[in-house]
Parts: sequence; C-alpha cells; structure tokens
Amino acid sequence: MATRPPANPCTAPCSEWDTVALVLQGGGALGSYQAGVVEGLLEAGIEPDWIAGISIGALNTAIIAGNAPDRRLAQLQGFWETICSPPRGMGLPHLPAPLERAFGTPLSKLRSTMEASLTLALGQNGFFNPRGLAPWLGLDEPVTNVSFYDTDSLKATLERFVDFDRINAGETRVSVGAVDVQSGNFTYFDNTQGPAKGCMRPEHFMASGALPPGFPAIEVQGRYYWDGGLVSNTPLAEVLHASPRRNTLTFQVDLWSAKGPLPTNVFDAQERQKDIQYSSRTRAITDVMQHQQRNRHLLRQLLELIPEKERNSHPCALRAAQEACSAQYAVLHLIYQDKEWEGHAKDYEFSFQTMQTHWQTGLRDIRHTLSHPEWLTLPPPGTEFVTYDQHRSTACHA
Repeated sequence: MATRPPANPCTAPCSEWDTVALVLQGGGALGSYQAGVVEGLLEAGIEPDWIAGISIGALNTAIIAGNAPDRRLAQLQGFWETICSPPRGMGLPHLPAPLERAFGTPLSKLRSTMEASLTLALGQNGFFNPRGLAPWLGLDEPVTNVSFYDTDSLKATLERFVDFDRINAGETRVSVGAVDVQSGNFTYFDNTQGPAKGCMRPEHFMASGALPPGFPAIEVQGRYYWDGGLVSNTPLAEVLHASPRRNTLTFQVDLWSAKGPLPTNVFDAQERQKDIQYSSRTRAITDVMQHQQRNRHLLRQLLELIPEKERNSHPCALRAAQEACSAQYAVLHLIYQDKEWEGHAKDYEFSFQTMQTHWQTGLRDIRHTLSHPEWLTLPPPGTEFVTYDQHRSTACHA
C-alpha cells in the first residue's frame, strides 16, 4: 500500500466545528477498514482532536493518536502488516488474479475459511498465540491465564508502533472503553481526565481488546478488564454526550452492519448474530441523541420567552438553563459492507490479502463521503442533529 498524494484539503469547512471526533468500533480483523478511512482523512488534511475506540478500534486509536500526522500512515501500515503476516510463516499463497476471476466467490470463500483456521490453530504474529491444551482442561488458573490465547506479544507490538508520551501529552483526546471483570461496570480510559489522565500505557488499550474467552483479562491499576464490546462496541455515546456540549462533527466508523439478509444455514446464522450483537445499536444512539438535542433546543427557546428577571433567578429556570443547548452535531457514518465471500470468521481472518481488501474499501468509502463537502459544514440554523451515510441516499435531520 503505497502512500498517496494529498487530495484537496477539507480543513477549512471542518474548522467551523468546535470538536472533530473519530469514533472506531470493534471488529477484530475488520479493523484495517478503519485504517483505510484514516488514510483518506490524512489525504484530505482532516485532523481529529478526539479519537475514541473499542477493541481493535482502541488499538487503531493508539496508533493514530500516538503518531504525528506525517508518520501516522506508515505506522498504521507497519502495525497491520505485522499482525497480518502469515502466522509462523504458514500462510496460504496469494491467489493469482486470473484464478480468482475464473473461480470467483467459491474459491475466495475457501481461501478465507482456511486462513481463519490457521489463525485459530497458530495465532497471529505480534498479536496472540495459543496456550495449548491447558485451557481446554478447564483447570483453575490466575485470571490473566484464563483464555485460549495469550496476548503478551501485543504489548511489544504496540510499544513498537505507538509513542505513548505523545498520547499522554494530551494534544489529541483519547478514550477507549473496557469492562471491569468483577463489577461488570463499563469504563473509559481517557488521557485527559480520570485515573488514566497522562498515564496511558499499552495495557489500557489491550484491556479494551481483551475479548474472552479468546483473550485474557488485562490488569490496569489493580483491576482486571475485558473487551468493552461486551457492553457496547461503539464509543459514540461517550462523544455525543460529552459535557460541556459543543458543536461536534463525528466520523463514526463501524465494522458491523445491523442490517442483513435472513440466514440460510447455521454459519450464516452465526454471522448475523455477530453483526447484530456487535453493531451495538449505533442507529439507536443517534436516534436518542436527535431527540435529546431537539428537546434541549426547544427548552432554550422556551427560556427566552420567560422574563429576564425570573429566568436569571427562579430555581426551575436555572436548572432548565443547565439542560438547554443550542450546540449542533453531525455524524458521518461509515459502515463496512461485507464481501460476498466473507462468513462468520471474518473478524479473525487476518490474511494479508484480506487486510488489503478491507483497507482499500475503507479508503474508497471515506473518499466518497468527503466528496460531499456540504456534509462537513455546520447544519442549517434550527437543525440540531444530522447524520449522513454514503450508503443512504438522504440525510437524517432533527
């Protein structure tokens, strides 16, 4: 994947916003789609000032925020080429284009299934390795060993591609979600506030991607955490509900689509189950936010009808003023669309060939999204919340 020359910068219209956020959903091997989106943002000169991620989205978040823009693409490429290199040198050969054209989807599906099987058996370089027979025996072990794979090599990989001092300097806000194993509470590790302020390390990002029973719990400051996707696979609500409320443009990059066809076999059923579970009701979050912003704007208008003396002194009016808001929000929704040959193993099919396909799809989708410059500007007055999706012909306003 060669570096491409910059396209026409979109920095000017984005500068109208108080916050430009990049929100990255979890999805394992599908995460290279997000890397393609980031390449397109770099082309356009768009620099998010808040990046939030879950699971593989958290690992991408670390690399994006942990590198200056002029190094970001090379470090993303290095990370994905590392973890998608053939495990123990035993990957399948690249399919020649004429062979793929001749046999089409059945051959691609077979190759993808075999690559996923290699991952299950051998793990992935610089990411995770099988523990062998021990987990299958069900013996009691320390919580950090209770998994089918260990992720010790991931720490070294993150340290290779991420400048954590840059993250902790706080130039870009970073939020990654994880779940406390004992309490079940969902939490965000944030470099600007809370216990993680100024002290984020590889463990914070590894915790966000510690999906059981495949991966072990990760210890952070004396507590043990699993993948945030167990509770919510998208950090969109964290960004949209932030206080104080500000004019916010959000690039929401999803790896799972809630919509899909009826399954015709058990493998298709497993794939749909994952799609529904890990899409995490992104559309529901935006629907709720639209409703809330409409009410906040209405409350602000009503307060203006109250005489100034009562508005500035009555307890109810003062409490209402805290909820009233005229901030505007826009969400540019990019959703990975499955390839015909992908199946239920798509989130752990880490072959180099498939990674490149996902990456190019993300790059294509963000370029198409950015071909609508009007989507990057503040909505018209009176419009509190708007969502755009290149796969839908119309925008949704509130």
